[in-house]
Amino acid sequence: MTRDEFSSVVKSLPHQPGVYKYFDEHHTLLYVGKAKDIRKRVSSYFNKTVDNYKTRRLVSLIRHIEFTVTETEHDAFLLENSLIKHYQPRFNIDLKDDKTYPYIVVKKEDFPRVFITRRLIRDGSEYLGPFTGVARVRELLQLIRNNIPLRTCNLNLSPANIAKGKFKVCLEYHLGNCKGPCEGLQTAEDYAENLMQARHILKGNTGEVVRFLKSEMMQLAADMKYEKAELMRQKIESLQYYQSKSAVVSTHLGNLDVASILSDEEQAFVNYMLVSNGSIVYANTVQVQKHADETDEEVLSVALDRLRERFHSNAKEVIVPFEVNITDEDIKVTVPKLGDKKKLLEMSLKNAAIFQQDVRRKNSLLLNKQTEAGSIQVLGELQESLHLLELPVHIECFDNSNFQGSYPVAAMVCFKNGQPDKKNYRHFHIKTVEGINDFASMTEVVTRRYRRLLDEKASLPQLVIIDGGKGQLGAAMEAIRSLGLQGKMTVVGLAKREESIFFPGDSEPLQLPYDSPAHLLIRRIRDEVHRFGITFHRQTRSKGTFKNELETIPGIGEKTATDLLKAFRSVNNISTLTERELTRVIGAAKARIVYSHFHSTD
Repeated sequence: MTRDEFSSVVKSLPHQPGVYKYFDEHHTLLYVGKAKDIRKRVSSYFNKTVDNYKTRRLVSLIRHIEFTVTETEHDAFLLENSLIKHYQPRFNIDLKDDKTYPYIVVKKEDFPRVFITRRLIRDGSEYLGPFTGVARVRELLQLIRNNIPLRTCNLNLSPANIAKGKFKVCLEYHLGNCKGPCEGLQTAEDYAENLMQARHILKGNTGEVVRFLKSEMMQLAADMKYEKAELMRQKIESLQYYQSKSAVVSTHLGNLDVASILSDEEQAFVNYMLVSNGSIVYANTVQVQKHADETDEEVLSVALDRLRERFHSNAKEVIVPFEVNITDEDIKVTVPKLGDKKKLLEMSLKNAAIFQQDVRRKNSLLLNKQTEAGSIQVLGELQESLHLLELPVHIECFDNSNFQGSYPVAAMVCFKNGQPDKKNYRHFHIKTVEGINDFASMTEVVTRRYRRLLDEKASLPQLVIIDGGKGQLGAAMEAIRSLGLQGKMTVVGLAKREESIFFPGDSEPLQLPYDSPAHLLIRRIRDEVHRFGITFHRQTRSKGTFKNELETIPGIGEKTATDLLKAFRSVNNISTLTERELTRVIGAAKARIVYSHFHSTD
């Protein structure tokens, strides 16, 4: 948009609060912003000298401006937040946080189980979290299992099955960790009461559980069941110890959220803490990519709103370093000057600073490549996403390549522990297939690869990726079945366009979240096999362009063709030579054959 065009547009903008939207020449939404005064805010993009490269880039792309007037600045904030979530414009701030967080699920079933998962299935089950670390989740589950008797089996405990006496109590019952609902020894109502206590623990409200257990202990003591009362006392101590070793600031603080921010020109680091009954139950720092010269107030407002939604916070107070807009007007925004709330904010800021320093240290040391621990974490996510029986520490990927049916080749890359293992890369000349038949070519190379591994008694990969979708996958599975390897490793097909993952026999593909670490690893492997395969194919094609005609001459082999090409550089040059000139390189007999081929009068 030129300055003259801008001048005409800006005159139509009101001096009122609202939301403005920038579009490019294709009417694609680039950016959504809010403003107390729309005209002043939009003018600032064009009138001032912008140092930030991304903002300059944004301004250069703007071809159209739209706006929506609102009653108040807060209404503008709500509308901006809604539009950003819906359209996700490329220049709005982006929370760089691609982790798949663990949840604890209370399964929707008779006598519900409680266990850890990373997959949210819309089946009516209750999901608590997300949690910022698996260690935290395991600690919570262990605390529940030590203090609340819940079943851990996966039996179908329907009333009909229990009535038929299909099940028998297991060791967990005899150890006192389960009350035996499988044999009808525990009612659904009693189980539901235990489940409620587990929910209290998961939400950080151990006080409710302690009060419940104390009443149980007193009743047991009154009934002179002193051994059981002592076990109950030990459980109470365990819960109180857990509460004390949590980051307790002050029990009178209740439930609240804390957020702080550190930022530079291009990115910000937002630390978020969720406090329940005075204990920090979640703490997380996210990296926020800034795109359009946003202020810290704008970044923290958006980040806090998204983090509260992500972690399902229902706290009615947020502690922040400065005033921010919150979507829910009922939320109290506190900027503390001293006391426990100030200490919480300082703790949050300290965590943001540590995270920022760690990111900068990794950047300065060029340690952005995946660490071994990070790779294993990604492989764990891939194992869960694809429902693999084993961690895929060994992955192989195949791809075919040909040029109009000529020079058919295939490539295979190998990844160990999430990293390229180049010494085990392989390329294949297709030997048994003529013409264009990618499916038969895939069958051949997969057969050759795994027959050799079987002959050498080498270890098989846990995961095999076939680039090319359902047809190529079917061809690969033909080879796998012929070798008797079905079920010994997981084989999937990767569709070229949608990057969907197909399993043998499935009509519908699996679509991983586009920016998930597992999906990014698969894309990296796919890109690597393309690179390796294309390089090899180019070399083969280049060599074949020179040699192909020479090697088709009866009586002329590969060595003779190579000697001629070394001496005369090209087939075209060779075709113009005299028989005497050819004789000096390959001898009289072969020279006569080559010369006759190019100078035949037939």
